[in-house]
Amino acid sequence: MSEISDHRLLTIRPATEKDAALIMRFVRALADFENLGGHVVSTEDAIWKCLFGERPYAEAVIADLGEDPAGFAIFFHNFSSFLGRPGLYIEDLFVYPRFRSKGVGKALMRHCARVAADRGCFRMEWSALDWNPARRFYERLGAEAHTEWMIYRLEGKALLELAGADV
Repeated sequence: MSEISDHRLLTIRPATEKDAALIMRFVRALADFENLGGHVVSTEDAIWKCLFGERPYAEAVIADLGEDPAGFAIFFHNFSSFLGRPGLYIEDLFVYPRFRSKGVGKALMRHCARVAADRGCFRMEWSALDWNPARRFYERLGAEAHTEWMIYRLEGKALLELAGADV
C-alpha cells in the first residue's frame, strides 16, 4: 500500500471471484482505448472460469485508489527453453484515464515484477501497440522493446484445421 499525490491510499490486491464483473469492465475499457472494442467476445463467465475456475489459466490484480477501482493487470507464466527458466507474461495492463500519472501503472508493474522475482522468473514480458503512449512509460521503467520479434497468432478456423478438428 502507498499513498499517492492526491493522498488516497493505493492498494494492489489479488482479484477474487467477486471481481469477475469488474475485470470484464476493465477489459472492455482497455479494448475501447486500443480501438478494438468490437473485438471483445469474452464474458464475465469466461473471465470467472479462466481466472478462478477448476484450472485457472491466469491471475489478476486490481489497483484500488481509495474506494475506486483504478486499474488492473492479468498475467500468467511462460517458459524459455533456451534459459530453462520461467517468465511472467502480462496479458493486460490498464489504468482508467482519470487515474493515470498518479503512480497506479507503476504500482501494478512493480507488483507484477515482485511476483515474477518471488517465483524465480528471469524476465517479465508484455506487448504494446506501436502507437500506445504507454511505451514511453515502459521504457522509463527500464523495459526494452524487442522489435526484431513478430507476434504470430493462429486462431479460430485456422487453429482447428491445424489441430485436425472437423471444421
